[in-house]
Amino acid sequence: MPTVVIPALLRKFTGGIERVDVPGKSIRELVRNLGEQFPGIDQQLLQDGDIRPSIAVSIDGEIATGGVLDTVNENSEVHFIPALGGGCG
Repeated sequence: MPTVVIPALLRKFTGGIERVDVPGKSIRELVRNLGEQFPGIDQQLLQDGDIRPSIAVSIDGEIATGGVLDTVNENSEVHFIPALGGGCG
């Protein structure tokens, strides 16, 4: 089962849990199942049915570009990476 690493900013939805095994074969399924297990977290990850523009998804160390359509393997590790605020100047 794929493992999702929960970013620190979203651990309030998981009760502090950092890593959770979530069933699914696509990012869409992972987010849906994550939301069933931890209500509200899916709404933080999705906007208009796709991954929020402010969040990058990493699957097995590679930045994914297909949004909710990206596939995951049985042993995949998935990271949802919130964009960092701020900038130069």
